[in-house]
Parts: sequence; C-alpha cells; structure tokens
Amino acid sequence: MALKAAPEDQALLLDLQAFDTKLQQLRRRAEKLPEHEQLVALEAQRTEVERRRAEQFGAVEDARLELKRTEADVEVVEARLARDTERLQASSSVKDVAALEQEIEALKRRKSDLEDIELAVMETVEEREAALAATDAELATLATSIAEAQAARDAALAEIESERTHATANRATVAGKVPSELLALYEKQRERYGVGASHLRAGVTSASGVALNANDMNAIRAAAPDDVIICPDSSAILIRTAESGL
Repeated sequence: MALKAAPEDQALLLDLQAFDTKLQQLRRRAEKLPEHEQLVALEAQRTEVERRRAEQFGAVEDARLELKRTEADVEVVEARLARDTERLQASSSVKDVAALEQEIEALKRRKSDLEDIELAVMETVEEREAALAATDAELATLATSIAEAQAARDAALAEIESERTHATANRATVAGKVPSELLALYEKQRERYGVGASHLRAGVTSASGVALNANDMNAIRAAAPDDVIICPDSSAILIRTAESGL
C-alpha cells in the first residue's frame, strides 16, 4: 500500500531538507576553511625553515669546531716559540743559537699564517651565526603567524559549530512533527540519493533543477493530495505546493 501523509506534513519535509542542506554546507565549510588552508601553508613553511635552520646550526658548529682547532694550533706554536726563545736566551752554543733562530723564524711565519686562518674562520663563524639568528627571527615571526592563524581557524570553527548546533536543534524540532513513516522514508531516500525531499516548483524539481516531462506531470496531477510521491528524476520525496504548476 502506497504511503499517504497530509500535505502539511509533507510540506514539513522541505524545512527538514533545508536544515539538512544547511548542515551539509556547514560540514563542507569546516573542511574547506581558508583559515585552515593558510595554517597548513604556514606549517609547511615552518617545516622548511626548521630544516634550513638545522643545516645552518650544523654549519655554525662546524665553523666553531674549526675555530677551536685553529686556536689550539696557535697555542701550540706560541708554546713552542716561548720554549725556543727561552732556550735561545740560555744557549751559548753558536750552532744551537743559529738553529733556534731559524726555527723561531719558521714558527713566527707559521703563527702568522695560523692567525690569518683564525681571523678568516672567526669571520665565517660570525657570518654563519648571523644567518642562524636571522632564521631564528624568521621562525619567531612564523610562530606568531601560526598562532594567529590557529586562533582565526578556531574562531571560524566555533562560529560554524554554533550554526550547526542551532540548525541541529531546529531540525530536531521539525523532525518531531513529521509522522514516523514519512520521516523514515525521507531519511531512507536522503541516505541513498543525497536529497530526501524535492520541491516541485513550476514543473521543475528542486533536487535536480530538471523540468519533469508531460507524462510525469500528468501522473502527479492525477495523484491524491495526500499521496506521497517519489520524484522520477531525483528519487526524493516530491513536495507539491501552490507553486508546483499543477
């Protein structure tokens, strides 16, 4: 036996469908928030900057280690110079004095070369530390931007959640007024086809935006007002009103 329902009960399905459409739109809004997309982009940017920072930090550590090695080499040469100078002052052998003076000159040249290297390494350390500091500043700015984007996303989600709560409550109120069998059919069609109720307006079904053909319209005109009709195009429950063009 075909389902029957009072026209005013059937009309309630349009309100129910409106709320379901609203809830679906809200879900899509939550999934496609521009604030979320911005946050994803910022997080990706931070990941890249953190990678660069790790490389820069390693480069700084390498330069500092090289500086320590150079400083140690200078200290070794200075110690040898001090030792040879002391030996020179205490030596009375012409042969030993000549050898010591030759070695001292070589050590002085070596020390000069090492000091030049030390200066160059110090400059490298300063340059790399400056680059690392700039990257740290960039990360700090990104952290602020990410925090702001998170706050904006959370605010947008909170607004959507408020609308969702309101729509859900209103939907429950309308659903409570719909006869159980009619409501069950609506839910079944909505689950299967995505739309539970379609408004026939001027011969066009709202679920698909398609005008029904003459045979379908004649069949609908012949149906009793309380007959529950399934839209031949969308498979949703077809709701007839004064705008239907019957």
